[in-house]
Amino acid sequence: MSAALLNVSGVSAGTEDKPILHGIDLAVGEGECHVLMGPNGAGKSTLGHVIMGDPTYRVASGSIEFAGEDITDASADKRSLAGIFLSYQAPVEVPGVPLYSFLRTICQMRPELKTTARKFRKRVGEIADSLDLDQSFLMRELNVGFSGGEKKKIEMLQLLLLQPKLAILDETDSGLDVDALGVVSRGIAAYREQCDGALIVITHNTRILERLDVDKTHVMVKGHMIEEGPASLISEIDREGFGRFERTAAEQGIEGAAVAAGAEEVDA
Repeated sequence: MSAALLNVSGVSAGTEDKPILHGIDLAVGEGECHVLMGPNGAGKSTLGHVIMGDPTYRVASGSIEFAGEDITDASADKRSLAGIFLSYQAPVEVPGVPLYSFLRTICQMRPELKTTARKFRKRVGEIADSLDLDQSFLMRELNVGFSGGEKKKIEMLQLLLLQPKLAILDETDSGLDVDALGVVSRGIAAYREQCDGALIVITHNTRILERLDVDKTHVMVKGHMIEEGPASLISEIDREGFGRFERTAAEQGIEGAAVAAGAEEVDA
């Protein structure tokens, strides 16, 4: 078992008027790859946002520790500087902010990533090339007018540039064609090789997991963590879906709690 990096202990959370997560436990070791799966509306994306410190959600009980520090009440920017990264299911457009300036500013805020303008330009260019991303995109406004696949490539660019200790990838494979999925998969593999960082991959699609060496699989249903197991759970889900886990939830008296975070959960 790797040394503890992230410990989510008994976390219940939601919006001001709606409980979403119920007593969630999740432990991720340094360098481990964990997969978080479940049907639409399970609360997967919400959990990712709560770990990241999204102010939309309030932790009602429980705690979150990262690298030995209690970050339950820490702001999202402090969590980012500590080494947590969240790849959004639907990256937002930010008019008026050039992508290159955005990346440069973020790196200047991280002492370990500070470098000369020349070295930074070279590094960003190399990463863009590795992701088949035209470097002209670096001068464009952040995500403005980008296709879904291009936005996901930009997220991979940020991942490789920032080298976080923990990367939470929320439905990164959503809506990608085969070529774009291949590029994103290469980006994830490069992160694992170059940074040896930990991963939480949130998905209900097994395609993006084919090239990953998964340590643990977690299954959520209706805001509850129903099961934790080895990578073989992924193959079971691929063959049989989430029926067994939904039946387990029903047997435990877990009923349809409303959950909402990101497009995959709005209809919960």
